[in-house]
Amino acid sequence: MEMLWKWGSVVATSMLELWAAIPLGFALQLPPVMIGILSAIGAVASAGIVIFLGGSLRSWLLKRIEKKGKKQGRMARIWDKYGVIGLGLASPLLTGAPLGAALGISLGAPTGKLMGWMAIGIVIWSVILTIAVAYGLLQFMTP
Repeated sequence: MEMLWKWGSVVATSMLELWAAIPLGFALQLPPVMIGILSAIGAVASAGIVIFLGGSLRSWLLKRIEKKGKKQGRMARIWDKYGVIGLGLASPLLTGAPLGAALGISLGAPTGKLMGWMAIGIVIWSVILTIAVAYGLLQFMTP
């Protein structure tokens, strides 16, 4: 039962922020592979919720963008230069999966393509961050 709480904590945290879930998994003493998998599951789930249930969110975001008069910020520049692929690969690291998915919806990305590239980006960053934290911890533990 304790293990389910640990897994649930990592999944729930990664639904909000991938950066926070991976160190949490290590703090809970989960194996690195499990941390990467659970973190990716949570982040993909949150992106999917936003992408597939985000019709009204898209309308609200479009109104906000129209009020500002133009697209602004780093993610808008990535969108202009690299499209859905760039947004999907960069947003899990730069803005978090839910916000990146919301941005993609507001910028008019096709939902299937956005979900696919978001999932790929989430898995890539989950692996990279898990390895980085694991390697960093090993450096501190070895004499």
